[in-house]
Amino acid sequence: MTDTNGGSRRLWWKTLIKTRPGVTQGIPAGKEALSWVANTVTLIYGERDACLVDTFLTAAHARELVEWVAACEKNLTTIYITHAHGDHFFGLQTLLERFPKARAIATPDVVRIMKQQISPEYVQSFWEKRFPGQLPDKFAAAEAMEGNQFELQGHKLVVVDIGHTDTDNTTCLHVPSISLVVAGDAVYNGIHLYLAESSRRTRPEWLGALDKIAALRPLKVIAGHKVPDGDDDPKHIEETHKYIQDFIGLNEVTRTARELYDRMLEHYPNRLNPGALWASAHTAKSS
Repeated sequence: MTDTNGGSRRLWWKTLIKTRPGVTQGIPAGKEALSWVANTVTLIYGERDACLVDTFLTAAHARELVEWVAACEKNLTTIYITHAHGDHFFGLQTLLERFPKARAIATPDVVRIMKQQISPEYVQSFWEKRFPGQLPDKFAAAEAMEGNQFELQGHKLVVVDIGHTDTDNTTCLHVPSISLVVAGDAVYNGIHLYLAESSRRTRPEWLGALDKIAALRPLKVIAGHKVPDGDDDPKHIEETHKYIQDFIGLNEVTRTARELYDRMLEHYPNRLNPGALWASAHTAKSS
């Protein structure tokens, strides 16, 4: 867990990171010790009120998140969802039941995809197969927000639409008063990027999203997937940028998914969750 403050600005933030096993099948042997992934949620708070950015995937982690937020003893006013991958919002209903006065919001595009993700058919065909018996019993989508900002104790929290990153229609949250960006899955920290929803056309769009975040000149950047002991240095913007550039370049000079996977591992031997790279390599070679 990380904690920092904004001095006289009277906003603070802290993160909670939970780990879970990777679920990609058929990964070549040799990286078993790294075959897990971590998710990050962020609580931004003042003396009285708080905003939570994203939730977790499993029912167990959602319950832990509820207790963590409650222990902060703040009035949770807002839950903001950066994008519509289930590992960032499936715990939403659990939070809303415990904090019924909180408002869950996201951009209209994100809300639309959230509703698709929590349809019974999709939950059963996709999520339940990968996480059998681990998902919450109930799901909720956020409300579509109007405009691109909301307030926390008089401070502006600005939603930045960054388009395609590891999925379509993603956003990050900028808190100018403390030079903070909660990057969602635009930035990865010590973990292999999930490029399995990308294509030759959309990978450069992710690079553009990173440029947009860098232009905000944040002092701290929180990655949606980060190693538990990782820092929040803005350098992870450029490191994510370089990873994508390396993937694009190596995809052009390799013939098979295995070759692309192996060549990327030569550059990034210690990143967590090689299953994300394995899936990304197969997508790249099948499109």
